Amino acid sequence: MRRRIVILLAAFMAAAGLQAQKSRGHNFEVGKNLDIFNTIYKNLDLMYVDTLNPSEVIGNGIKAMLRSLDPYTEYYPEDKNKELEMMLTGKYAGIGAVIRQNLKIQSVVIDEPYEGMPAAEVGLRKGDEILSIDDSSMVGKTVSYVSERLRGEPGTTFALRVRRPTTGKELTFRVTRRNIKLPEIPYYGMRPGGVGYICLNSFTEGCAKDMRRAFVDLKGQGAKGLVLDLRGNGGGSLAEAVEIINMWVLKGRVLVETRGKLRQANREYKTRLEPVDTVMPIVVLVNGETASASEITAGSLQDLDRGVVLGTRTYGKGLVQVPMDLPYNGTLKLTTSKYYIPSGRCIQAVNYKHSGGGYTEHIADSLTHVFHTLSGREVRDGGGIMPDVEVKPDTLPNIVFYLDRADSSEVMLDYVVDYIAAHPSIAPAGEFRLSDADFADFKRRVVASGFTYDPMSSKKLDELEKLARFEGYYDDARAEFDSLRAKLNHNVERDLERHKDDIRQLIEQDIVAAYYYQGGAMQQALAHDKQLVEAERILADSRKYRSLLEPKPAAGPAEGAEGAQAR
Repeated sequence: MRRRIVILLAAFMAAAGLQAQKSRGHNFEVGKNLDIFNTIYKNLDLMYVDTLNPSEVIGNGIKAMLRSLDPYTEYYPEDKNKELEMMLTGKYAGIGAVIRQNLKIQSVVIDEPYEGMPAAEVGLRKGDEILSIDDSSMVGKTVSYVSERLRGEPGTTFALRVRRPTTGKELTFRVTRRNIKLPEIPYYGMRPGGVGYICLNSFTEGCAKDMRRAFVDLKGQGAKGLVLDLRGNGGGSLAEAVEIINMWVLKGRVLVETRGKLRQANREYKTRLEPVDTVMPIVVLVNGETASASEITAGSLQDLDRGVVLGTRTYGKGLVQVPMDLPYNGTLKLTTSKYYIPSGRCIQAVNYKHSGGGYTEHIADSLTHVFHTLSGREVRDGGGIMPDVEVKPDTLPNIVFYLDRADSSEVMLDYVVDYIAAHPSIAPAGEFRLSDADFADFKRRVVASGFTYDPMSSKKLDELEKLARFEGYYDDARAEFDSLRAKLNHNVERDLERHKDDIRQLIEQDIVAAYYYQGGAMQQALAHDKQLVEAERILADSRKYRSLLEPKPAAGPAEGAEGAQAR
């Protein structure tokens, strides 16, 4: 027995010694390479033929180092800290408006003032061309250049000179910057059939309180089911996500665990309040841009069988970042851990490899593992949250994209601006419709403008023809190619009519936004949302809803390793 103890002790000491040796070797490599980097820059600064900008050269070195890790570990020098603050809080100081590049005049214009913000209060309108800020010309400048100068310290006032396109007149406004907080909930309201709807844009500080108020308001209006829209929500605060989930989940439940290299990174996040409602049916809408805290929310409700997830697979971000203070007022947003939702799974879709300058490996579905929800339903790790009900959205036709954002004639923007000028008021959001006569007028303007766009089908046919010629099949298939090319003939007027409904919906949303702001535009868009329609159909059918939360009969041995049961 004593001999066994001696052998085990010797083995333990050997392992500990090996670990200490590895640690010493690692620390030596760190010190050596830092010394080399420091010496290289000193020699560059001393002897390089041109004078170097240390912030730029060393900053590029820092960026290259971080690029080899993951896209979420980022360095913010002092002059960029406001960007990080806006990301975390949703707040910035400015005029409160979306601006965009007008491709026809090659200048920046107001696209959408925010409700109740300085831009809207002084009377700026969609389409106004920004000519100058105080004495500085903004003509021909980029969006980022103009945006940086519209922002500033809250309480500061400046002269904003614009040209109004409908009159051609130049107008000067005195605008006072103030703290702008982007709305986390741009719209919520009641839908037909007693269904409440809440759209949450981001998980910034304080959004859980706004969510609670919205949900309680909907319950007061008689909501018997809820659609929580997290599509396009890139996430944010993990703590805010836990507080939101807590509205529908019992107190004391572990929702998230974070696990990292250091003990400080390992933490459990539990619900700490009594819930508002534990029985109301919930459908969560998600898509490929639903990420981070949004995935924690959707995945936790799925793992606890507290809601049905509907839409398309989410982004798959299972990494957690924390901000760390650096010397000279810099900040490092650093990935410190992975998070695990109630079933025990991590939904990270990409492995970031750090060797060879860094590269990524997408986790194949065949390499994911089976976990189970509270009721025993199978769910998987890796690759984001798979919805319980997959409903793909309608795809945007190519011509619609070009009309909206890639048209050098800006015919759609001009039409919307003219329409707004000619109509002091319109029907309420959600009820407004562009008449057939209005759309016919828009069509005439598009054709007269000489609008063209890049038809992808013709491009692909050209590529196929080149390949067929290369492989020697073209001569035999010439007639078929000619026939297909005739059918794919680019005809703008025909394409406008073919995609009339999609184009009309986009114009309607743009017009409604000018009268009822962001919330109105969203309400208008919901009238044509097939994912929302399916969510409402499920909430109206209690049997269907319950069946989606029940385990499916076993179909044979499960693939992958068994995961932990939801706690």
